[in-house]
Amino acid sequence: MEKNKKKKNSPAKPKISQKLLNELKLKLEEEKNTLERELQKIATKNDKIPGDWKSKFPFGNSDSGSGSLERQADEVEEYTTRLPIEYNLESKLQDVNHALNKIKKGTYGLCDNCKKAIPVERLQIYPAARLCLDCQKK
Repeated sequence: MEKNKKKKNSPAKPKISQKLLNELKLKLEEEKNTLERELQKIATKNDKIPGDWKSKFPFGNSDSGSGSLERQADEVEEYTTRLPIEYNLESKLQDVNHALNKIKKGTYGLCDNCKKAIPVERLQIYPAARLCLDCQKK
């Protein structure tokens, strides 16, 4: 009976070949580079908070008059458009970095919630997956 308890509590080992793991790691590294390039276009790294980015405010010139007010309104609109894009890219980058850290630790392919193996097919489609499908549905 004691043996059964140990088996139940120990996390399942993901069944990922070394070749596939290398391919997924390469995909994740490429995705990381792409996300960072996209973020750099609209945001800057926050040196005080690791992994955080701050959207750039598109500063125009300091002209006066009604044309200036229109430009300022356009800049505010552009900034508010950038915020959700920056958040989305930042969130994806955090997932990619999390997956790369799990590869280093040897826990890649395990669900963050239930610790069961995430199906290889899911990882091939979305290498940064944190959860198995059952936990994702909850």
